Amino acid sequence: MKIGHVARMLNVSVPTLRMYEREGILIPWKSTGGTRYFDEQDVEWIRCIRRMISELGLNIEGIRRLLALIPCHELRGCAATQYAHCPCHIDASRPCWSITGASRRSSQKECHGCPAYRNSISCQNLKSLFEIRLHQLAGSNHGATPDHTA
Repeated sequence: MKIGHVARMLNVSVPTLRMYEREGILIPWKSTGGTRYFDEQDVEWIRCIRRMISELGLNIEGIRRLLALIPCHELRGCAATQYAHCPCHIDASRPCWSITGASRRSSQKECHGCPAYRNSISCQNLKSLFEIRLHQLAGSNHGATPDHTA
C-alpha cells in the first residue's frame, strides 16, 4: 500500500508517517523512484505507535528509547565478539535499525526485513521482547550488592 492510502486508512497525515520514518521508528519499503510502500504489519505498527502516543502519553523519543531496549543481537543471532563492536551496543539510545540506517545506504531494505525490526513492530511482541531485556538487565546485576551506606 502506498503512503497516501495508509494515511487515509489510519486517519493520519502523510507528513506524520514521513516523520515517523525520519525519527527512526518506521521503515517503509521504497521503490527506486522513492515511493513509500507499507505492508499489513507496518500498518499494524503505525496503529500501535498511535496508541502509544494517544493512550499511553509517550512521545517519539519515548517510543525510540523503548525500541532501543530490544535485544537485537539476540534476534539476529550475533556472536558476542560481533556485538561488542556493534554501533547498536555502543549507542543504546536508538533502535538498531535507526543507527545502521544512518551508516549504510543499502540498509533500509535490509533493516525492514531484519528480525529485530520485524519482531519489534508488533505491539504483541514488544512485551515479550522487553521481558527478555529486563531479564538480561537483572542477570547483569546478579551478584551486585546494594549500597546501603547512604
